[in-house]
Order: sequence, then C-alpha cells, then structure tokens
Amino acid sequence: MEKIVSRHFGQPDSHHLENYLKDNGYEAARRAITQMTPAAVIDEVKKSNLRGLGGAGFPTGTKWSFIPAANPKPKYLVINGDEGEPGTFKDKYIFEQDPHALLEGIIITCFAIGSHKAYIYIRGEYTKSLERVQAAVDEAYKGKYLGKGIMGSGFDIDVVVHPGAGAYICGEETALLESLEGKKGFPRLKPPFPAVVGLFNCPTVINNVETIACVPPIINKGAEWFAKLGSEKNGGNRLFCVSGHVARPGVYELPNGTTLRELIYDHAGGIPNGRKLKAVIPGGISAPILTPDQIDVKMDFDSLKAIGSMAGSGGIIVMDDTTDMVWAAMVAARFFAHESCGQCSPCREGSGWVYRQVKKVYLGHARPHDLNNLPGIVNNIGGNTICAFGDAVSMSVGSYVSKFRSEFEAKLQPAHVA
Repeated sequence: MEKIVSRHFGQPDSHHLENYLKDNGYEAARRAITQMTPAAVIDEVKKSNLRGLGGAGFPTGTKWSFIPAANPKPKYLVINGDEGEPGTFKDKYIFEQDPHALLEGIIITCFAIGSHKAYIYIRGEYTKSLERVQAAVDEAYKGKYLGKGIMGSGFDIDVVVHPGAGAYICGEETALLESLEGKKGFPRLKPPFPAVVGLFNCPTVINNVETIACVPPIINKGAEWFAKLGSEKNGGNRLFCVSGHVARPGVYELPNGTTLRELIYDHAGGIPNGRKLKAVIPGGISAPILTPDQIDVKMDFDSLKAIGSMAGSGGIIVMDDTTDMVWAAMVAARFFAHESCGQCSPCREGSGWVYRQVKKVYLGHARPHDLNNLPGIVNNIGGNTICAFGDAVSMSVGSYVSKFRSEFEAKLQPAHVA
C-alpha cells in the first residue's frame, strides 16, 4: 500500500529540510503558486474528497471555498494541532518526523484562500513537537520557502508557531481562536462562522495537521489518484492511532474504508494473551463505544456514523474481556467533567453530575434510580450547548450505559435493590 502522510516516518533526520527536499519537497507548493490559480487548487482538493481529519470530517475544499474573496480584511489559516483527544497521537508524528510536509501544505492552502499568514497552534505539552516545528519554520525562512516572495514568486507568507496551554476545549475550533487571541478558551456561538468572522474578526480557515499534510501529494499526483485510495466520499489514507489491549499499538496509515477488524487483528496484532475483544472506541474517547459484533464496519466518517458512532480523530482504544466497563465509563466521565470549560450550564453542571453518578455506581453505593436517571441526565446535555463537547459527554458515557447496562446493574448493592 502506498504511504502518503507517513512516507517519511522512521527515516533518519526526516524532520530536516535537506532530507525533505530529496523527495521532491516543496515542488507541489511551487507548482501551485506558479502554475495554478487559487480556484484551481481549491477545485483539485474538492475533487480529491479530502475531509477534515481532526474529527468533524467536513470536506476540506468546500471549507476553503467559504472564504469570501471580496472581503478586504486579511485572511488567516490556523492549524489545529492541539490534539487533546485521549487515544489520539497522530499529529505528534507529523510534527516531529515530517514538519516540512505540514509547512508545504500550509503554503498551498494559504495560496488557495488568499492568506499571507498562518498560525500553527500546538498543544503545550508537546514540547518536542514545538521545538521540531519551530526549527522547521526557521529552516523554511532561511531557504526562502517562507517569507517575502517565496521560491522566487510574488507570494508572501508568514508562519507563527503558537503553544497552547493544555485545555482540551481548545481543540474546538472557535475556542482555539479565542485562545490565539489571548482570551479564555470559550467556544463561540455560530453563526457567524470562522470563514467569515474568525481570527481577529477576519475570514479564517481552521484545519487539522494531518488534513493539511495531505495537500501536497494531492497537488503532485492529482485528485483522482487520491480519491481512489479511499472509500466513497472519503478520499485517501488516514493515520489511525491504536492503543489499549493490542499486541502492536501504534500509528498505522491505511486507506479510508479499512475495517476496524482489519486494524485490530491484521495490523495491530490482535488481543494479547488469548483474551477476547470486549469493546472498542473507534475515534477518540468522545466516540460512542462499539461492541465486538460491530467491528466489521469501514473506518470512514459515513460508515461509522451509520452505526451510531464516529470516526472522530482516528483514535482507536481496544478493551479486552478483563475490562470493567463501569470503570471505563467512569474514567471517560471524569475526563469530561474535568475538561468542561464551564461556559454552558448543561455541560458545566451535567458533566460533573454524570461523573458523580457513574462513580457512585462503580463504588457500589448506587440505588436503581441512580442508574435509571443516567440516560436522562446525559441526554439533557447533548444538543444544549454552544459546542459539541456536551454531545461528546452524552454520546460517549451514554453508550457505555446502553450497551453494558448489565455490568452497571451488577454493581448495585443488594441491600439497595429492594
């Protein structure tokens, strides 16, 4: 299988400019700027069926086309490298092993949307990533791939590397914009959408790291080639992060449409020690959990949505038959309660309430009505908040309760059941 985003992973000093240039580095950017129009670049990305790989799966080229060309304000590109979703660690590999692929994608994207400034927002805990990306930016400026009149053209572009401060909510695009502006990371009401009123009230495109790293190969090899690699409406390959109870945890680049069963058993080596699969999270901790009878699903956005889960960030967490599902639900609920930004009452109060209720069940202190109340509590959070965080609480914790209810019931003390 042809590798796209991970083609340089594992190579010595792959993060340095001199090695990136040996594999036609920055030639896609040069071609886009000197031989194509911005509209042609956007059209090529649209035809490739590249979708946002940070979680939402929105068509990338369509998002770029929302930028109003006639707006006289500056346009900005913001790279979402916060990567705070538990079970997800793919962007870190790009930052540390192939940062110039990201920078080349940034150049092409900025040209397409008429932007001359990009911000790379990187999770504050990713200290090595921050160092590698900043070093790559410095190399690119020195090599005239960034700055004034790049590569001998008339196109100017500046790139700023910005460290985040450890807040999960800043992975939500509008909260990220607030953080970039020096404010508390509270999500914004939409509309207006960032394409019209984004960073500093200017038109802004926000894309995930992996998404933008896919752009140079699309320009080099064409949209049709990229689209054929994936499944219908989900072009190309994807980086899947596999962790938990598997023999070979790690990052795997595979075509969109690869089944979850193939990922777990063929690529990640299956469940160790002869244990059986009990459950799996397919797209980061926010994604509703799946049971063993659901793992023949294709790992693309539409297929997972059809069975009530989501592809999300591509973070696959595998659980074997030794896993206490009430404990797993409690860990997820604790995370959400801790990371709620507190702006919306249903989420601020509800996420903590959910955690306390699940913890009560886990410790054996719950009565039947505590468990019976849980679905109502989680369902009253989802759909009632400014951002999708409330939906994540509802979908994630709610799926544990609905699919493993017998384990919850087993922890109700007999003395309380009367």
